[in-house]
Amino acid sequence: MTPVLLYCDDEAAAACRLAEAAGLSAAAIERHRFPDAELRLTLPLHDAPAFPETLVIYRSLDRPNDKLVELLLIARHARARGVRRLVLVAPYLAYMRQDIAFHPGEVVSQPLIGHFLAELFDAVITVDPHLHRIDRLDQAIPLEHAIALSGAPRLAELIAEKRANPLLVGPDAEARQWVQSAAAVTGFEVGVCHKTRNGDRNVAIRLPDLEIKGREVVLMDDVASSGHTLARAAEALLAAGAASVDVAVTHALFAGDALAVIRAAGVGEVWSTDCIAHESNAIAMAPVLGEALKGLATAGG
Repeated sequence: MTPVLLYCDDEAAAACRLAEAAGLSAAAIERHRFPDAELRLTLPLHDAPAFPETLVIYRSLDRPNDKLVELLLIARHARARGVRRLVLVAPYLAYMRQDIAFHPGEVVSQPLIGHFLAELFDAVITVDPHLHRIDRLDQAIPLEHAIALSGAPRLAELIAEKRANPLLVGPDAEARQWVQSAAAVTGFEVGVCHKTRNGDRNVAIRLPDLEIKGREVVLMDDVASSGHTLARAAEALLAAGAASVDVAVTHALFAGDALAVIRAAGVGEVWSTDCIAHESNAIAMAPVLGEALKGLATAGG
């Protein structure tokens, strides 16, 4: 039976774009939350032979705590109904930033969540996971098919359409890989700021040693969460004479008032991929995810 892609209604648009790109049929999972906050999930497949041998689950792991429980319930139910191969497409992968104990006693979540996903799924596809102290996704998710794609080339193409000769700037050292990946596609000049973090919302930025005055600058990063790093970088760039500052990110988390914080700092346009559904979405990742999924969904193991 042909593999089927399942999704939840809050991610229907991106999931259906992916299903079309990969040539798969798609169906929605019904979710109900009881007054005590427990979940009831109903899959659009019932008893065998309705379940295919391979099932693809699309679930981006922003707001991860409920979603991880959803994945546990879905995966275990599918296995019990005879599904032999489970593929998770999680364009945003949560809990990757806590990769060491920064203070005594802290739980290091990256390997724990990685092993949790590896126990449930045969393959995981994601986009721009936050792998700071490791080189490969399979070091966090111990699977043969742990695939990390990037949104930077797609964002670079968009930036090239919107700005004639921009300066691409990473707001901190961890963003270097994304601006360099974008520059490889466009040939634009790049620079990286130095960040000193004094708390979740308290950062100081030192600009790269480049000519900023009069330049159209695009800040690029993998994720925008509180917005404060991007805001401080934008303020510093505008104070140095930048003609404009725009933002391009893969993952538009934008927790709380983050988007307002960035706008208040003088940022013009904000562009993101659809890895997380948000008003700033300007790029669909379906073509890239679809290519990775086409062979994987029918692979033998």
